[in-house]
Amino acid sequence: MKIKPLADRVLVKPALAEEKTVGGIIIPDSAKEKPLKGEVMAVGNGTKDEEMVVKKGDAVLYGKYAGTEIEWESETYLIMRQSDILAII
Repeated sequence: MKIKPLADRVLVKPALAEEKTVGGIIIPDSAKEKPLKGEVMAVGNGTKDEEMVVKKGDAVLYGKYAGTEIEWESETYLIMRQSDILAII
């Protein structure tokens, strides 16, 4: 991974959105609910006030509007602060 988050930031690869059909109607990608879980791909070193608790490979839950979406080598990732992560699963 060539992306290295700084300070208390974490790079997360979101889980894929589930395909759903409602009464035979296929819901388009734009209307799908964003997944709220993902896998930690890289972590920063933390700050003097905040120790990094999550580590690479952890499955995590995060808030609906957490992080900034980035495209890297045709993959979509989220970069967010560790405090935006709600739980490790």
